Amino acid sequence: MQRITISLDETLGEALDRMTADRAYGSRSEAVRDLVREGLERWRIEQPEGSHCVANLSYVVDRRVRGLPQRIADMQHAHHDLVASSMTVRLDHFHSLDTVVLKGATEAVRDFADRIRSERGIRLGSVNMLQVEPTDDHADAQDHRHHGHHHLSPLN
Repeated sequence: MQRITISLDETLGEALDRMTADRAYGSRSEAVRDLVREGLERWRIEQPEGSHCVANLSYVVDRRVRGLPQRIADMQHAHHDLVASSMTVRLDHFHSLDTVVLKGATEAVRDFADRIRSERGIRLGSVNMLQVEPTDDHADAQDHRHHGHHHLSPLN
């Protein structure tokens, strides 16, 4: 078994202790192991095999972290080809919930989401990905012309 050491702020440590007691874990270590397992499973799910996807990236922003809102805006502008839409919900004086809808190459979407979630001051980041296939298929070929874009049809 490997031993690691982590530091938690007081609030997070108290929350971990409450969860440990509520779920009847024998120790903090058992609780943290389960949390790590859950996180790794979510990470595995985020590894779709398709080459294109649409995704919903959501995260909490601590606006007290110097320059963070501007860095996020700059990242979104730099990846305008991936960002289909974004929305911010103010939670209190210091925090907001940001949701960004992304579409594009799976690897590029995953990389963008990971970069956002790894920024200092970003909490509770999660991404839900749906594999899609860019296609021009229609039931009736006379439906319409695409003029340089594709439909993103969900994979089965």
